Amino acid sequence: MVASLEAMALEAGRAIMAIFNCEFAVQTKADASPVTEADARAEAIILKSLRTLYPHIPCVAEEEASAGICPPDLGQAFFLVDPLDGTREFVNRNPDFTVNIALIRNGIPVLGVVYAPARDVLYSATPDGAFRIDTVKHEPRERRRIVVRTPATILTVVASRSHRTEQTNSYIQTCGAVELLSVGSSLKFCLLAEGAADIYPRFGPTMEWDTAAGDAILRAAGGTTCRVDGTPLTYGKRGQAGDCDFANPFFIAETKAR
Repeated sequence: MVASLEAMALEAGRAIMAIFNCEFAVQTKADASPVTEADARAEAIILKSLRTLYPHIPCVAEEEASAGICPPDLGQAFFLVDPLDGTREFVNRNPDFTVNIALIRNGIPVLGVVYAPARDVLYSATPDGAFRIDTVKHEPRERRRIVVRTPATILTVVASRSHRTEQTNSYIQTCGAVELLSVGSSLKFCLLAEGAADIYPRFGPTMEWDTAAGDAILRAAGGTTCRVDGTPLTYGKRGQAGDCDFANPFFIAETKAR
């Protein structure tokens, strides 16, 4: 299954870059977030493949969910898809956007791929661990295992470029002296997974499709993603009091121990 998810992400990335390299229109969704033709094309590619190969596994995808289309019953396993995570970065011609596909089983992300087509890198979470795959023209090349690092005395904190909140900044201040990295999309999880950063605090709104694939890769590399109360972040959240279906609480992603 992981190989098929990687192939879907690479194909979606190829379609995204064809639009990225041209002029494109930007629309605004009901939640005020931007959406482009690239989001729609990539989602169509991924969902067609998922529903052909795995018709028994429900799919929850960002653009379908925004249109009110969602499986009534997720069961024990389902896919979460963000066809273009970091649309704001895409619109601003910043390369920090990704294709995210994850398999959730019993609330936990167990498989996932994150493809950054403008950076020529694909990350993959498998039962055997996490991997970084360099790509050339959307074809996989060198593959190497990645693991989280032991945190340094001075932590490297990764935070959102477009969505950093005062609560996030306040949390960062509690970490003492830090080095700060700003990056968009689910690449924040991947930086932790490959040992380039130590902690990613998120005190701001996210949806499950934003985080599931990156979270899968971080966990496969030996890291954790937890709510602020220390309990693991879970997926498939519906009927939440005071929040919409599939919305995440605040969380902290980090390497194995500090």
